[in-house]
Amino acid sequence: MLRPEQMSKISVAGSKRIMSDVIETMHELNLVHITDYDGSWEGFQPGDSLEGADETSSKLVTVRALENSLDLDKDEINTDATVDLTNADERLEEIRQEVNELDDRRAELENRQREIDEQLDQMELFADLGLDLDLLWGYESLEVLVGEGDAAAIEESLAEADHIEEFEVFTGTSGESVAIFAYPDDDAEDDLDDALVGVPFTSYEVPETDGDPESNVADLNEERKQIEAELEKVEKELESVKLNAGNFLLALEEELTIEAEKTEAPLRFATTERSFIVEGWVPTGKVDELQQRLTDDSGDQLEISEIKRAKYTDASGHAEEEVHDEEPATDGGSPAATDGGQPVVEEDTEDEQVMTDGGKSDGDLVTVEDDPPVVQRNSKLVNPFEILTRAVNQPKYSEFDPTITLFLTFPLFFGFMIGDVGYGLLYVLLGYTVYKKFEDAISDFGAVIVWLGLWTTLFGFLYGEILGLHFIEQMGYHPILKKGISSTEWAISWLLVAVVAGWLHLNLGYIFNFVEEWSVHSAKEAIVEVGSWILMLNGLWVFIFSDLFSGAKPTFLVGSEALFAVGPLGFGFEGFPAIAGIIGLVLFGLGIAILLTGPWYEVVEFLVPLAHVLSYTRLTAVLLAKAGMALAVNLLYFGAYRDEEGFHFMHKYATDYAPKHGEVVFGGIANMGSVSLPLGPANLALEGALLGLPVYIVGHIVVLAIGGTAAIQAVRLEYFEFFEKFYEGGGKKYEPFGHERTHTSDD
Repeated sequence: MLRPEQMSKISVAGSKRIMSDVIETMHELNLVHITDYDGSWEGFQPGDSLEGADETSSKLVTVRALENSLDLDKDEINTDATVDLTNADERLEEIRQEVNELDDRRAELENRQREIDEQLDQMELFADLGLDLDLLWGYESLEVLVGEGDAAAIEESLAEADHIEEFEVFTGTSGESVAIFAYPDDDAEDDLDDALVGVPFTSYEVPETDGDPESNVADLNEERKQIEAELEKVEKELESVKLNAGNFLLALEEELTIEAEKTEAPLRFATTERSFIVEGWVPTGKVDELQQRLTDDSGDQLEISEIKRAKYTDASGHAEEEVHDEEPATDGGSPAATDGGQPVVEEDTEDEQVMTDGGKSDGDLVTVEDDPPVVQRNSKLVNPFEILTRAVNQPKYSEFDPTITLFLTFPLFFGFMIGDVGYGLLYVLLGYTVYKKFEDAISDFGAVIVWLGLWTTLFGFLYGEILGLHFIEQMGYHPILKKGISSTEWAISWLLVAVVAGWLHLNLGYIFNFVEEWSVHSAKEAIVEVGSWILMLNGLWVFIFSDLFSGAKPTFLVGSEALFAVGPLGFGFEGFPAIAGIIGLVLFGLGIAILLTGPWYEVVEFLVPLAHVLSYTRLTAVLLAKAGMALAVNLLYFGAYRDEEGFHFMHKYATDYAPKHGEVVFGGIANMGSVSLPLGPANLALEGALLGLPVYIVGHIVVLAIGGTAAIQAVRLEYFEFFEKFYEGGGKKYEPFGHERTHTSDD
């Protein structure tokens, strides 16, 4: 679980005449993460697409364009229906013609609709002027402009214009619309526009029609209704095409995608005139299966070599175990020699044969260097939490995969903070709904929520809470734990528990990093760069929890009154002896000294072991805050009183209940009334109970939603405190050559 699946690099070499068969087998197996040839081998070039690649790509573009035009969503289509792709070309052409005609008609109608909308906007201006439209156009000697502007400035500018003999300016009722009629000199070369230069004025085109603007508005609105009806008809026809042809298009797209992957695969191969080599990564446990299938399908015409197995001991993933084939397969002809670690092609009168000699030549590995892809190896229970790991980055091949630690600690932190049976069951219900309704990453997210809900429910039983109430105690169950909202000892105890949890959690992160540094680099680097921090972390906190200088430390921390000794969670721990504290300080100083021999500049962060552990106290802060919010909602609804035994929620009208049982803190909405309503072991006022119910429901929904933000605090501890110690990410995702069919079958 902590390491990804081991990967092996394989090389497949053979004659071009069987290349298409090899591609077919590799695609069907869906195992090989192909390494793209980088052009570095002398005599080899990237291959050319197989015959039919251009035609397949063209059809695929057509299918995807049709899906886009139809706004095709696979969730709307019955993908379980059987699809017959016989005569697919003819059917595709029929669908294309029908969709294109409808799409063109839709575009034409939408364009006309936009034109009408623009005209309607202008007609409002013409209507404001109160002039018939035929008065605004068709003159031989008059120039007419209609638009929006400052009428006074326009008149002033026209009066000063030498080439304008006469003019008249009409202003609409709003004062913004303006119609200008001007009679220029016969000899004037300038027109009306020149006379308005520098004047605020926006001109609109006058439609060459007659009648009053109101009538034109009515006509345009009527035409717009007709267009809307026509558009609706076209949309229904397109919807009908989508429902009838959607499954066919999805199936054809999948089939063409697969065909395109196969025909374009040689672009990633190294080829000569007659031979090819393809390299790629395969899970080590699947290498034999790959070799067997390729051999069965191609006989002895291929050389299949496992040229290396990637180890987990190199930051780049290049470190490997060398693998040698005793007798590389051949298909006749002269084998290629190698020169300087590169394959060399030898010409032969009949055929060419490429040999890699088990992946080695004169001590040099003949391969395109690349990092192995990462296949995270987690169980079905843990697998959904990979979404949280990948939210940071894909693990490197040489790194520990932190998914299992997220599975063990993230829900634990969340459940500790929320700890309520009612909220927990609601989270489980929400998560399960998301898990079943959606797919892929969103489905995994739903599974994570389920786990959060389960841990919340478990802690809810330990705290004895259901929606912030302790009705569970009335059934004879006495909770093991208390949240501490009304008990200082419990609250401080939880602060100490959070600190210890952080101490242990960070130690785990440093240990992961120590092992990685030791494996990838050296023992010295592991000790200097990681061991120093382990010494500082543990030395500091052993000192803090020791009797050394106990008089200066809080009594709840060490001594006979320490909460870990006599508190609600007490187990007799009064602190480490003073000698342990001295050793702790020595270890802390030793860690700083060791760090100074390496990356000394990190010494400025010597208080990180203190600050990062204290950061885990946010767990207790959220625990108390959420409990306080739930208390506030229940107080509003039920009310509460206080007596010599403490704080209690009330379940009967306050003026009758409080005098007998104690001082009223708040009467509660549910107790405002006069008619009693039996409710379990107590009575509520009928009017108040019904009136306060919406407040009660909405209040707990708000608490549920805000309580969900506890996940942010928990995941923050994982990402910023824990991951920072050992995890970087940046690995390459395993993407094997092949395709998982969802709309078609191999047949």
